[in-house]
Amino acid sequence: MMSYPNSRLRRLRYNSIIRDMIEDINLRVEDLIYPIFVCDGNNKTNEIKSMPGQFQYSVDKLQDILDKIISSKIKSIILFGVPDKKDEHGLVAHNPEGIVQSAIKYIKKNYPSLLVIADLCNCQYTTHGHCGTIVDGDVDNDLTVKNLSKQAISLVKAGADVVAPSDMMDGRILNIRQSLDEKGFHKTPIFSYSIKYASAFYGPFRDAANNSPSSGDRKTYQMNYKNSEEALREVESDINEGADAVIIKPALSYLDIVSRVKRKFNIPIIAYNVSGEFSMVAAASDNNWVERANIIFEILISMKRAGANAIISYHAIEIAEKINKDV
Repeated sequence: MMSYPNSRLRRLRYNSIIRDMIEDINLRVEDLIYPIFVCDGNNKTNEIKSMPGQFQYSVDKLQDILDKIISSKIKSIILFGVPDKKDEHGLVAHNPEGIVQSAIKYIKKNYPSLLVIADLCNCQYTTHGHCGTIVDGDVDNDLTVKNLSKQAISLVKAGADVVAPSDMMDGRILNIRQSLDEKGFHKTPIFSYSIKYASAFYGPFRDAANNSPSSGDRKTYQMNYKNSEEALREVESDINEGADAVIIKPALSYLDIVSRVKRKFNIPIIAYNVSGEFSMVAAASDNNWVERANIIFEILISMKRAGANAIISYHAIEIAEKINKDV
């Protein structure tokens, strides 16, 4: 390899056309997935105070955000339920007339071009805020998995194109895959939150989804953020159980994990640009400490550069609009 002065790497940086020509990584609108919070009731558009510009929508108000999504040319969304009624076991999550099921039916009828991903977890539906059924003071893994499988079937029957289990229970991918296949839904992909760390970056999401644990924390099922080898074991396990893609959450502080998974496994990776990451950018940009669009692009490109195929982001609409404008 040539060295200086024969090699001058800056030669390729002087001309903007050349810089664009040799870019390694590009962010496309097709790479973006927009999260939507759906709440019970009618005529509701509730702003999420810790996430400026983000809202909870009742089903009859979904048109407000869905029209923006279509206009921005985003093709994929992921749904989170914020129900009024909850129970100890989260059984309301697999009610055929539940809040997410109703939203899916509305979206598939009125916006059939959208790919609808349904987040699959119990935490929004339990009175205690944990991701499953509590037995003897802890989340019972196997009972929770059975409930998750019922929830998955209910969501797919409603019209969900993809289910995304985010609970971090052992064996849930195998159980959900088998349950879906038994009901004839063998074409429905599972995007597994294979790597979900117990993170301080989730604070605003818990405000949005009203799902903070009433006692304790989620460290007995979500991962220790000090671990990386464990992440690879989780991904390998989920692939063996039938996961079609993996979600890594959070993303920004875990780009090393995204990169390691990309190098080791031949599977699509979705990075979750989580609520805490969103809110930090929002706060900094609102105070004119950073230039909003540029820093969002830099963050999302870093996720693509690390190896993500797609990104779930609350910034998706504003960035999609900018991408479309620049094309």
